Amino acid sequence: MIDKLNHLDYCWYVVRTRPRQEKKFVKLLEQYKAKSKNILEVYAPTHTTVTVRGDNGDKQAPLFVGIVFVLATQKSLIDFMEEHAMEGVVQYERKTEKGEKTRMRVIPEEQMRAFRDFNENYAEQMIILERPYTDYAFNPKTGNPNEIVRVIDGPLKGREGYIARFRRDKRLVFQMRGLKKDSYLTVSLPNIWNFHVVRLHNAEGDRLSIGTEKGRAIDLLIGILQACGYGEQTLPLLYEIIDSLIVRPSLVSLCQDLHKKGNTALSMRLAQINGNEAELILNLVRYEHDNPGYVRQNWQKLVLRPYLTPTAGITLEDSQDETKLQHTHFTEIIRKIEITEEAYYPSKKKNESITTTYYAHIGILKDKEKDEYTFFANWDEFLGEYFLTAEKANEKLVSGTIRTAHGNNTDNGKQEKLIESFRNYAPSLYKVLTDTSSAVKAIQRLAVGTDTLNVMAITTTDPEKGKNELIKTCTDICQEINTTTHLAIWRRYLRTVWLHQ
Repeated sequence: MIDKLNHLDYCWYVVRTRPRQEKKFVKLLEQYKAKSKNILEVYAPTHTTVTVRGDNGDKQAPLFVGIVFVLATQKSLIDFMEEHAMEGVVQYERKTEKGEKTRMRVIPEEQMRAFRDFNENYAEQMIILERPYTDYAFNPKTGNPNEIVRVIDGPLKGREGYIARFRRDKRLVFQMRGLKKDSYLTVSLPNIWNFHVVRLHNAEGDRLSIGTEKGRAIDLLIGILQACGYGEQTLPLLYEIIDSLIVRPSLVSLCQDLHKKGNTALSMRLAQINGNEAELILNLVRYEHDNPGYVRQNWQKLVLRPYLTPTAGITLEDSQDETKLQHTHFTEIIRKIEITEEAYYPSKKKNESITTTYYAHIGILKDKEKDEYTFFANWDEFLGEYFLTAEKANEKLVSGTIRTAHGNNTDNGKQEKLIESFRNYAPSLYKVLTDTSSAVKAIQRLAVGTDTLNVMAITTTDPEKGKNELIKTCTDICQEINTTTHLAIWRRYLRTVWLHQ
């Protein structure tokens, strides 16, 4: 039933009092509550001043002056204000259209609860920034985009912002709605690591994507060459194609030359690549031109493609999610998988879930005597760096839990802080490395023909179950490392495992 008389619905209303008269006004309201059951709660912010940081240094400024929030029915609040007309004024919404009726300003319950939690817990630490929020999208010294995160619990749950560096301090920078309609404050909070945050994929400038650009170009060519059956001649022909494009950067001419030399299938396949793929290859060629030897130096060995890539190599039909490719010493399974990420578009100030198609590459080695299958995924450089860590460094990386730091959160002036470790931020990887019951293992230098490879692997007599478990575990590890704001160095090594788009 519509509350036409404003006698039934309880809402949070905003009342402005005379400066520094908030306590007196609250006292009057509390007295009035005794005879009016329709005023339920009164709240005056306890922290009314904040630090404002500008180009000329920090200064203290008022944030909430003469503001009191009242949970009541509209009728009961108006009755109170008529009795105490000199003590305050109810805030109304500004008219946006001609003929529109004025309405008392209402604060939604959920927003009010979040505001109270924030004000009681973080207002003293909050710094108001004079520069626009968009100025904090990039690091001014390096030009790299700052990481975008979302707080996933506590008073700031759902809040999105940038991790920006202020001198030696990393802070969470976000927008907070002001008291006026459509007004916003740019706010920063210290000790970002005290918040439980998840990293969002920056759809317009993610360093992880840029970092894999050349790798994606090489992988595209390798996938095409292997699909065309070149086997062990894949790398020599790759070098030949790059050298040819440096001399004449034209894919049309390359296809014509390959056709003349009898490489008809390869010529036809390269002719089918789209504009984005062509640009990816030509960017690689330009880089090789400016940095001679880059391709040969970084791609000297080819056993199995990285675990996750944006291209399959072999053409899969629309209804086909998986295919096989035979190599000299093993069989490769190529499976289509969909990965959903939280992506943020800084220019639009909006985020959305995006789903991208990737291809998982899994090798199979069969032990005929034991009737066992070993499924393995290429984590060569990532695990190579992990196996180099030893003793205390390894212990801290894998199983570290907390360390004690100076702060004001506890009575003795110290606080517990999670340290960067797989246990804290990549639990699936932690299980693989430490849990003896884990079916998936991290194996150093697995023999694959005449080569060795650092791999994630599972040995089983049930090929379908083993394949599925390896793919799920590896994908979980990729997503855990990619979404945490911690383990930054391991996100860099992840580029050799997941050629992120």
